[in-house]
Amino acid sequence: MSASTHSPVLKHHFDNLEQQHSAERLGMWMFLVTEVLFFSGMFVAYTAYRNLYPHEFHLASSHLLVWVAGVNTALLITSSLTMTFAIRAAQLGDRPGLIRYLLLTALLGTGFMGFKAYEYATDYHERLVPGPIFRGEYERAMAELHEAPAGQAGGHESRGHVQEWATHLARNNQGKAPGEAGYVSPERMQIFLCFYYIMTGIHGIHLVVGIGCVLWLVQQAYALKIPRENYSTVEVVSLYWHLVDMIWLFLMPLLYLAGAHLGKH
Repeated sequence: MSASTHSPVLKHHFDNLEQQHSAERLGMWMFLVTEVLFFSGMFVAYTAYRNLYPHEFHLASSHLLVWVAGVNTALLITSSLTMTFAIRAAQLGDRPGLIRYLLLTALLGTGFMGFKAYEYATDYHERLVPGPIFRGEYERAMAELHEAPAGQAGGHESRGHVQEWATHLARNNQGKAPGEAGYVSPERMQIFLCFYYIMTGIHGIHLVVGIGCVLWLVQQAYALKIPRENYSTVEVVSLYWHLVDMIWLFLMPLLYLAGAHLGKH
């Protein structure tokens, strides 16, 4: 009998390691299909609303922090590379290399979450939060415009720390009625923000789970539970990690590059 039938990592209900590895990959791929279906529903809903309210989505997108999204994209792409190196190290039985690349992957993922936390904090500080906070800031900007001296409404500087996006929106809507040409609906802008927080929030939760799985692999490697013949354990986790990275590559242009930030200029 082959060595693959006597490996300590072989589960009792499998005939050999090849069968076990195939079952592990199949199970993960089936799980990933459900994840794709889950996110696809959000992508379809976002696309439908963006087609209905393109100007509002473009204007709201123009006030997001594109540089943060760019840095986070670079971090996740690099993390996919280090995760691939981790698989190769596991295949070669290079335990120090495996641990090193897994830790780098977890560090890059943690860096992504750190920048995302900074972005959320900045959005909150700038009152870019759907609901009463958004409405209150917009109403303050409108009130400020009405109080401005005649002839200065279009060019005065904001007072009372009214956020730039609110002043921009108030100036655009001044003297216009809802439904009139050129009017930008604050309610529809908030629909975009709802998609933004829900989609990036759910993605962030998935990334935190991925970081936890990678750290679990580190623990398993330290405990000598990932021998060379069991590299598929790392490979299966990498499939999940790559999916999370791929989803971000769709989220980034959809949310941050809507309208190429023309509304901000």
